[in-house]
Amino acid sequence: MGELSTLRALVTGGSSGIGLATAKALAKGGAAIAVMDREVSASGDSVFVTADVTDDGAVQEAVASAIRQLGGLDILVNCAGIGAQGGVDANPDEEWHRVFDVNVLGMVRVTRAALPTLLESSAGAIVNVSSVAATVGLPDRVLYSASKGAVLSMTLAMAADLLPLGVRVNAVNPGTTDTPWVGRLLDSAADPSAERAALQARQPHGRLVAAAEVAHSIVYLASPRSGSTTGTYLAVDGGMQRLRPRPRG
Repeated sequence: MGELSTLRALVTGGSSGIGLATAKALAKGGAAIAVMDREVSASGDSVFVTADVTDDGAVQEAVASAIRQLGGLDILVNCAGIGAQGGVDANPDEEWHRVFDVNVLGMVRVTRAALPTLLESSAGAIVNVSSVAATVGLPDRVLYSASKGAVLSMTLAMAADLLPLGVRVNAVNPGTTDTPWVGRLLDSAADPSAERAALQARQPHGRLVAAAEVAHSIVYLASPRSGSTTGTYLAVDGGMQRLRPRPRG
């Protein structure tokens, strides 16, 4: 029996990347898991519900279904999100609206639907997936950075509101993580090998972050063992945010 064996968790964006790794890590810890994504393939013992986080009605139905099947809810991991590239002049208004609709309002919709049940839990916890892009200026990531900065600020405000009600709220800030989205980004580059080398080199530990490493940090923040941790974020970025090591070689 794991330390999370009495808890029930909902993970959005749980069909791939960090979300999938998180669902697996929570399940390994003993939690009952519900995965929400636009497309899911049922496997294992998890509950699977489908919804696009930009559709409030679909989100309400999916969250309600997950809660019914789990018999309640203790942990919410808001992982669903999309990327964006370019400088401040690179994306039209429509793309700004689309990215914020998924990355920011998507978390609002899911949290809003799950909150009444989370408030009933004695171990209520929310973990939002932000990004190192919220705290470090990265080239060609203006829109993405703005959305993840909003997620980080929202996390702090949510933590202040929900602390008196017994729900902890934290965030993780991953560095560049080896996920299918990053894989597609590399495949579209003129020189994928050179682009991968550049992404690895900008992280002080010299490699991409593993999705399982981010998942481990999410499990820590979601666990009752971190019961005095709220209103903060955990950088999982190989030292990218704060370290300035000497060049290798």
